[in-house]
Amino acid sequence: MIECLSCGRRQEPRLICADCGTPLSASLDSFAALGLPRKLSIDLAALERIYHDLSRKIHPDRFASRDARIRDASLRATALLTRSYRTLRDPTARGLYWLELNGEKLGENNKRVPAELAELVFEVQEQLASMHDAYGDSSLIADVEKRRVELQATMDETVAELERNFIRWDRVLSEIPETDRKMLTTELKAILSKIAYIRTLIRDVDRALENSKAA
Repeated sequence: MIECLSCGRRQEPRLICADCGTPLSASLDSFAALGLPRKLSIDLAALERIYHDLSRKIHPDRFASRDARIRDASLRATALLTRSYRTLRDPTARGLYWLELNGEKLGENNKRVPAELAELVFEVQEQLASMHDAYGDSSLIADVEKRRVELQATMDETVAELERNFIRWDRVLSEIPETDRKMLTTELKAILSKIAYIRTLIRDVDRALENSKAA
């Protein structure tokens, strides 16, 4: 339980006092901070509305003339809300946070190049090396630009795969057997690892293309 610094009401930890609307210095997970159930599938439009509504209610400017403890609570609540929103609006960050909430993290095995991406990584690196060696070759630049489109399509497909993993978690979360939980966790780690490597490839391709245009 937590006590409101303004009205004195004792209540379950939350971002804002249920009676008077004063920010509370509560330790909350990102879902609770935004008043959301612990589910991985999130309506992003609704998430944004909730975030902006709560931001207005706890903004430090509204409490500038209040007691120092309440001003501090407003600052802490605002920081927590912003951090939570940024975590939950991005599917990849949300997936990593979900692992953290469940006492998991990407292990060393998940930081290696996924087997299904090994050939792609090699091909992209070769393309970028060729473009660098034959500086200004328009045909090689065109090939890399085409590869950039393909990588984005692969990223979109992998994010969709991540969303399907989220749906399976949500569908059986309350009654999920331990074996299925382990399977979903392993799958989630593999997808997140794949996204990380595709994101790195896209970054490297973008940099190479920017350098070619700056020449």
